Amino acid sequence: MRSSVNEALAANGQHEAWTPLLELAAREVFELMLGCQLVPSTTPEEASLDVTSMVGLAGKLCGVLSLRCDGKSAALMASKMLGVEAEKVGPEISDALGEVCNMIAGNFKNKISGLSEGCMLSVPTVITGTDYSLHSQADSPGLEVRLLFEGMPIAISLQIRR
Repeated sequence: MRSSVNEALAANGQHEAWTPLLELAAREVFELMLGCQLVPSTTPEEASLDVTSMVGLAGKLCGVLSLRCDGKSAALMASKMLGVEAEKVGPEISDALGEVCNMIAGNFKNKISGLSEGCMLSVPTVITGTDYSLHSQADSPGLEVRLLFEGMPIAISLQIRR
């Protein structure tokens, strides 16, 4: 029986090698869709990242990819996607942030051999606020990339389940 990509990587502890791919996927999406470059974050996170978008992955890779930012960052992302001023963005913030997360997940899975067709993505879910707990059934340490979007911190993480 062939093992899944998850099982092989979890058994060998190789999924940590995916961190640069996760960062590259995010950088490409922000450059193409938002017209801006992400830069590495050199300081510990200080801001409250109170907007979270999540996309589930199922198939050869099972897990959850999430994008966390603050409300100002989320509004600016929506503004850049929609071509309107950040102050004029309303309820479409959630749709825009969900789509950015979805595009990062899709771009990420396409960078790993054998995942493009063998991994499906869920509809994005967006949570606003900080009064929640996320309990993942991931059975390996998650990957996380911290970057700056227009000087504001964002975090992109991938929790993997065998």
